[in-house]
Amino acid sequence: MVGVSEGQAAAQAPLTARTRVGRPLLSLALASMMDEVHAHSGAVYLLAADGSVLEMAVMAGLPRAFAAPWERVGLSAPIPVAEAVRERRLVWVGGEQEMAARFPRIAVVLPYPFALAAVPIATESTVYGAVFMTWPGSHPPELSSRERDHLTAGCDRLAVRLERAVEESLPPHAEPDLIAGSPMGGVADTLGTVEAARMVARLPYGLCSLDLHGRISFANAAAAEFIGVPVSELLGSQLWASAPWLNDPVYEDRYRAALLSQHATSFVALRPPGDWLSFRLYPSTTGLSVRIGKARTVTEMNRPGPPHDPAPSRLVTISQVLSLAGALTEAVSVQDVVQLVADEIAPAAGSQALVVLGSRAGRLHVLGHRGYTDPHVVERFDGLPLTEPTPGTHVLTSGVPGFFESREELERLYPARQAMPDTFAAWAFLPLIASGRPVGTCVLAYAERHPFPADERAVLTSLGGLIAQALERAVLYDVKHQLAHGLQAALLPHSLPPLPGIDAAARYLPATQGMDIGGDFYDLVPTRGLAAAVIGDVQGHNVTAAGLMGQIRTAVRAYTTVGQTPGEVMRSTNRLLIDLGSDLFASCLYLRLDPERGRAVMARAGHPPPLLRRPDGRVRVLDLAGGPLLGIDGAATYPTTEVELTPGCVLVLYTDGLVESPGVDIEDALADLGRRLAEVGDRPLDELADDLVRHSATTRERIDDVALLLLRARAGG
Repeated sequence: MVGVSEGQAAAQAPLTARTRVGRPLLSLALASMMDEVHAHSGAVYLLAADGSVLEMAVMAGLPRAFAAPWERVGLSAPIPVAEAVRERRLVWVGGEQEMAARFPRIAVVLPYPFALAAVPIATESTVYGAVFMTWPGSHPPELSSRERDHLTAGCDRLAVRLERAVEESLPPHAEPDLIAGSPMGGVADTLGTVEAARMVARLPYGLCSLDLHGRISFANAAAAEFIGVPVSELLGSQLWASAPWLNDPVYEDRYRAALLSQHATSFVALRPPGDWLSFRLYPSTTGLSVRIGKARTVTEMNRPGPPHDPAPSRLVTISQVLSLAGALTEAVSVQDVVQLVADEIAPAAGSQALVVLGSRAGRLHVLGHRGYTDPHVVERFDGLPLTEPTPGTHVLTSGVPGFFESREELERLYPARQAMPDTFAAWAFLPLIASGRPVGTCVLAYAERHPFPADERAVLTSLGGLIAQALERAVLYDVKHQLAHGLQAALLPHSLPPLPGIDAAARYLPATQGMDIGGDFYDLVPTRGLAAAVIGDVQGHNVTAAGLMGQIRTAVRAYTTVGQTPGEVMRSTNRLLIDLGSDLFASCLYLRLDPERGRAVMARAGHPPPLLRRPDGRVRVLDLAGGPLLGIDGAATYPTTEVELTPGCVLVLYTDGLVESPGVDIEDALADLGRRLAEVGDRPLDELADDLVRHSATTRERIDDVALLLLRARAGG
């Protein structure tokens, strides 16, 4: 639900959540703010001692399990408090749809109608942490000015108190969560309660009262009869764990939805052998009331019942797996996977370092690591034969996880580890198995002894499966990326040939989205007569487009070499493209260069117009006459235009990726390119090429590849 991000301009004050101080500072501030804005849950986070992780110090209104995936978050987590701390402002999410659009990881885990505000706890110079508040889905879509003012003022007051506490060497500690007590507490012997119990006992349908954790604190006889469990055994158990046939995460989800949204929810469950029961949950800020009866209408009479697993499901497991699964779907390359494990999984698991291992040709390979001050400690394992008796190789080859609560336990099983100079004290070795085969091992290291209870082992093992799927995809992507990069490099000129009287420079940038391969190309063709320059763009970003680009570039060189005029080169290339039967089109701009006469002859096929910078700094867009895209009309003609190319003139040829981008007007982008060319056009061509590419806003997040070819006429041939 919350997190922080790296790179704040303001300083961050690490506040340990374990150093004692005498008063419940955080709880009082949180309760006061919730009361002022009528929020139904909230939490305070503080920066950990090393300043890299945000830790939940206290939560109020709902069980901490609701925020389990975010109890410890790395500073780069893409969630509301991250944005609030990075930008030093209040972040407001007005409802379920906005949450799904802006923060999909939270929406995956908590797909319910609720609103959320996140506010940084900060003075002018220091960030101490953050607060979040939630409201039911009935809250208006906008935060009122009164609520905004109360939240901002409350966090400002808390920041001042934390600053004072740090100055007095009394940093705050984690405090008990603020959860409402049992609704039955303190009134069991009153006459009204006795009469109410008698009334409830006479009703023909079942009634239960659940606390905020979902535990049954009251049940009438009818409820016990419907569930098939005595009242004495129901009390204290969670509703979805009270009977095997209710042990389904779907039913637990309805409890979560009711509490978080504060809207009534319901579900229908099959009690063996064939009785369908209706459960309706009515929430409040102190718990839930549940009405149980026979289902009047069931549309899924043939739906099989939930599995009869006696082990109750755990909210922590479900939430963590869902949240981190969402995060891992965003990883593209192997290094993306390593970084996400470092940012999301390691902090959630409480580990301080990690290593991701893979295998190739019977040897261990280190794919990435984080948290080790000396990288050589990890890199010494790179290239180790899989037959070596190490925990990493054993887990990778056997597929069985290994959990070591202490260094002594690890070294007893693997004596060779005694020579390892690392300072960690506990480890979890998780097999990464995808498509039924091991693809690697994820090693989580802990600075202190760390017990691994059964539930934590189950969570980590499940996460290992998710990491494995992401890693398998990432390895495949990296292979394709390398193939695409190699193919693109082979199809473009390795260097530009020297031309008499002409200096040249070129740049190519692949798209930042997709397969990193496209159809943009450029070339210089020296001949015994006049040299030629060409730039073009085949539609598409795939191997087919790149292959066709290579054919066009080869054809242009051939037609130039045999002495065709610019118009003839374009017509011949157009007919070739049609004869090849390709469904793809291409734009192209072709120039025959004559620096001795100070002229150039151009032909254009649907390509963006070039820019000409004269020696006096004036820039002109050469909107030349031209013909249609190549590959459309076999009878098309391509008129030519002669333009000035005197010494000192610079011609800028480019593909549309340099000036076209969603939300950017192409005329504005072209004018901006012209202004920049006028300002810096006297620089050496390589510097000028770098500057034009760097200056273009479209090149930062490119949906298209970019080619740029600069030509400058020089005096003296």
